[in-house]
Amino acid sequence: MAKQIFVNLPVADLKGAIAFFSALGFTFNPQWTDDTATCMIVGDNIFVMLLVRDRFQSFTPKPVADARQSTEVLICLALDSREAVDAMVRQAVAAGGSTYKAAEDHDFMYSHSFQDLDGHIWELVHLVEPAPAAA
Repeated sequence: MAKQIFVNLPVADLKGAIAFFSALGFTFNPQWTDDTATCMIVGDNIFVMLLVRDRFQSFTPKPVADARQSTEVLICLALDSREAVDAMVRQAVAAGGSTYKAAEDHDFMYSHSFQDLDGHIWELVHLVEPAPAAA
């Protein structure tokens, strides 16, 4: 079974992407950072490799999608509260990102989302704990 996950995303401006995600509170592993890539730390075993488009292209024979024109992946992060979800969306917008739909409350799950500087969609959810069964 896998012990870690590395999501790889192409970016147009690596320094801009680092500034954007730093504004959201993410940190980066300097050992895996150079002028063409960085490793964003999302959780203990969750990482996002942000790679300039040419570097990203070197890993695949297929054309690299432009996330502003098509969706290649939906990234979903579970956060601790509704407030944390809304706070990260506000931070993303303040850092230059955008929203593309309103927050949604599905009783069991609260969600909101943003698009980063390259158009990648980040879904944020807070999963509501079910009420204890009546005795």
